[in-house]
Amino acid sequence: MKILRTHWALLAIAAIIPLLDPLLPEAWQIADLMRPIFIFAILGLGVNILTGYTGLLNLGVAAFMAAGAYTYAILTCDIYPFQLGFWPACLVTFVVGIMLGVVLGLPTIRLRGDYLAIVTLGFGEIMQDVLKNLDVITKGTQGINPLPYPTFFGYRFTTDAYLPWYYLFLAILAVLVLFNRNLQRSRIGRAWVSIREDELAATCMGVNSMRMKLLAFAIGAAQCSLAGALWASFLGSSGEPGNYDFQISIIALCIVIVGGMGNLAGVLIGAVVMMGFNSIVLEKLSLFLKSHGLVSSTNVFTSPGNWKYLAYGLALILMMRFRPEGLLPSRRVKAELHREDES
Repeated sequence: MKILRTHWALLAIAAIIPLLDPLLPEAWQIADLMRPIFIFAILGLGVNILTGYTGLLNLGVAAFMAAGAYTYAILTCDIYPFQLGFWPACLVTFVVGIMLGVVLGLPTIRLRGDYLAIVTLGFGEIMQDVLKNLDVITKGTQGINPLPYPTFFGYRFTTDAYLPWYYLFLAILAVLVLFNRNLQRSRIGRAWVSIREDELAATCMGVNSMRMKLLAFAIGAAQCSLAGALWASFLGSSGEPGNYDFQISIIALCIVIVGGMGNLAGVLIGAVVMMGFNSIVLEKLSLFLKSHGLVSSTNVFTSPGNWKYLAYGLALILMMRFRPEGLLPSRRVKAELHREDES
């Protein structure tokens, strides 16, 4: 129960941060910078289904995010005939993610370990090239923009007020956390975990491993695709295909590993640590250094943003060395560690 309560406590803390922000000095206000954290937490939830629950190493997560962003952009931008609203476009994007997951899962479902990682990595690279070369539809390297602002019961979101965007993304994240929690506790979730632990034993006990793996691909890809749609709506543009490169997949995987694989609260903590460092710590540090004249535009070494991937790599090395189970390991991992300590 403690693990189940943790992710709701984290979401509740996130809900009250904008209420406390006006009471803090401007240099300490962070609510406006937290929206990317929510989006990448949703991306991490999709990765957690494949890697955390089922044990499938997917290095092509960026491809699903890119597909979601471009699908959303095509369905909403006024240069296309569809011009759907925010909610219908997100729903279609979710379905497109399911179909892409099935398309990738069917030919790769029997692969394991490094072979699966290489295939999904190749899928991510192929998706970038496809989006670049289909410039008649995707506008090539320019990206699709501008995208209309979302509306909710007649209220139109704008860039001037961050608070509606904040609670919109937080609410969607909360719904997906509830969805993933119910999946984790269902027969499907238990089948995924059994496949991760011992696929042969799970098959002998009547689990259809191929079907369960395909379902994991579909649901995980759908959530990653939805994260791409929210990212496009947040930016007001699909962005260029190069924005959805291998680094996005690595960041999403780091969120799950650092937080704790197979644990919803761990995914949320991982998103706060990884994306909070990028969107909050580096942002505030850059402003501080600029205000004191310590940043030079001609010296790349003085810009904190140029060091973020070094920090990510260092964080992974330290985590694998001192806490390989993650910051918030699942109950199963805790039990295994306890048994190892006793032995």
